[in-house]
Amino acid sequence: MAAKFFDIFSKKELKKAVAEKPRIIADYREKNSLVISELISLGINVEIKELKVADYIINSVAIERKTVSDFISSMINRRLINQLEELGQYPDRLLIIEGIDEQELYTDSENLRGVHPNSIRGFLLSILLKYKVPIIFTKNYQDTAKFFLILARRKSKEIPLNANKKTLSKKERLQFIIEGFPGIGPKTAKKLLKKFGTIKNIINATEKELKEILGKKAENTKKIIDEKY
Repeated sequence: MAAKFFDIFSKKELKKAVAEKPRIIADYREKNSLVISELISLGINVEIKELKVADYIINSVAIERKTVSDFISSMINRRLINQLEELGQYPDRLLIIEGIDEQELYTDSENLRGVHPNSIRGFLLSILLKYKVPIIFTKNYQDTAKFFLILARRKSKEIPLNANKKTLSKKERLQFIIEGFPGIGPKTAKKLLKKFGTIKNIINATEKELKEILGKKAENTKKIIDEKY
């Protein structure tokens, strides 16, 4: 009888110990990342879910994690801008840029993707000043996991997990499509849409007409429009 009581007590204690482990919610797209395996090895209770916004939610903090290469590519295709706007639904948020010991964020010259270092510096300033998202640079995935561990051990509070993906307005959708062309930023996209009215008219415009706004970039834009798949 005593042994039976001891067994029940042990199970309760085991459940209590598991429940007390720091808890992190990770998006299912992160399940194969080295960060997840490192967190588990550190004794973190990692719960995999589909998160509409952010890669991780730790206590009250929504976190977007980018490796250096992913940060550069998402800056170029402007995907990160949308993600930063979505993070704004959470009062506490972070952007992790991971791997600065393994890959340079920028050098004194353009990187392999043709991005000038000042463009990266300017974008980092926009993240901080315009989108109000703090940035943490980590050395590697182990360093990222250690930051997460410290954050997970802080006093927790409940936050909603039902944040929504940002829905673009009609004008924003049109602008987003035009910004997909190389060298066309928000201001230039707006100028093109104001001048031509529709995406169809922009595509059908002559190189000479495009040059009025795009200058030398018009030739490259026209080539992309006319290229076969």
